[in-house]
Amino acid sequence: MSASVDEAVVDHAWLGLAGKVAVVTGAAGGIGRGLLQAFAEAGARVVAIERDAAAAQAAVADLRARQPDVDALPLACDVADAASIARAAEICLSTTGGADILVNNAAVMRPAALDSITPVEWNFVLSVNLSGYLFTAQAFARQMRTKGAGAIVHVASISGGHPQPASGAYSVSKAGLIMLSRQMAVEWGPDGIRSNVVSPGLVVTPMSQAFYDDAVVRARREAVVPLRRIAEPADMAGATLFLASPRASYVNGDEIVVDGGYTRMLMGLIPRPGYDQS
Repeated sequence: MSASVDEAVVDHAWLGLAGKVAVVTGAAGGIGRGLLQAFAEAGARVVAIERDAAAAQAAVADLRARQPDVDALPLACDVADAASIARAAEICLSTTGGADILVNNAAVMRPAALDSITPVEWNFVLSVNLSGYLFTAQAFARQMRTKGAGAIVHVASISGGHPQPASGAYSVSKAGLIMLSRQMAVEWGPDGIRSNVVSPGLVVTPMSQAFYDDAVVRARREAVVPLRRIAEPADMAGATLFLASPRASYVNGDEIVVDGGYTRMLMGLIPRPGYDQS
């Protein structure tokens, strides 16, 4: 089985992220913590944003346990609240000098069928997963403009292009996010601000761990991924670091799908007796 990114020793110096200020929302989640670690290893100063102050502090404490000399700032911020975003952006500016990079990663899901989802459930998901991404980007892009450059990476999902049943507004929010990123790229590109998307496939995180604790379920999921493994947060971090870095300085308005080839499996799932490979 192929090794995952976090099992290898990776030299991040080539990315040119040393000294950059990287803001990560949803920093206490599985992917969020992977992003914090990766940016810190690349020499960036990290700002860990979570709705709950204790969660932000815990994420930074975990990071410091791994990298004692890391420059990290925990911030409490509700990305569904414009006033909360503004306060967090002000603290980031006064403490770090302003963001060079924003990774919009905070997200929620409220499982529901479309014929029964309530307005409260629908609007809550959109307020975090779509509107929250816009308003967070607005606040930190203002800091990037004063520097003449910046990079925004939005964490979407393969469900943004492939509807996930009974997931309420989740797929819709991620599809909207992909278009939002493209519009940002067009409108903010002249200011030197790039906007791109990373769309994860199947990833082991604390939220999804229960699925993978079941050996049968894990094997079934691995079987439909060409690489025959489920991603770790470090796999998402690698693509994100690239898009945030000067190495991707001419990549704008694009999307990297990080799913091990899963979304390319459609034709391979059609039974063809005599041609099927084990």
